[in-house]
Amino acid sequence: MSSTILTIADAMVASLNGASFSMSFTAERHLVPNVGLEDLASLHVTIAPRTVTRTASGRRDSWLDCTIDVGVQKKVASDADADALIALTEEIAEYLSHQRLTGAAEAAWLGTTTDPLISPEHLDQQRAFTSVVSVTYRVRT
Repeated sequence: MSSTILTIADAMVASLNGASFSMSFTAERHLVPNVGLEDLASLHVTIAPRTVTRTASGRRDSWLDCTIDVGVQKKVASDADADALIALTEEIAEYLSHQRLTGAAEAAWLGTTTDPLISPEHLDQQRAFTSVVSVTYRVRT
């Protein structure tokens, strides 16, 4: 038996890697999204399962709401670099909205939140852009 949230996360990785965006990247799934500052010379897009909420949908059935985070990280030299990464973050959020994922077709998009849009601490202290897009998919079980 496979995990529903991991199946959705893997489908998100495949979907993002098969799409075109304003900046190229290869998304990767990690259970712990721990990218070191030294690795942020290049763009990192990390998919990490976050929460599963189960609610009743009937007498015997339930809904699983699976929230998966998409982290966008890169060192920046200027505000213009950060602006381009904000645009990319918005592209990713828009792309995943209303998206049916091949490999997890039973998962219906429920909502998307970007928080933080920019981590001020990372930007100020490390000149690293960090943004997190949280996408929730619903599956009936």
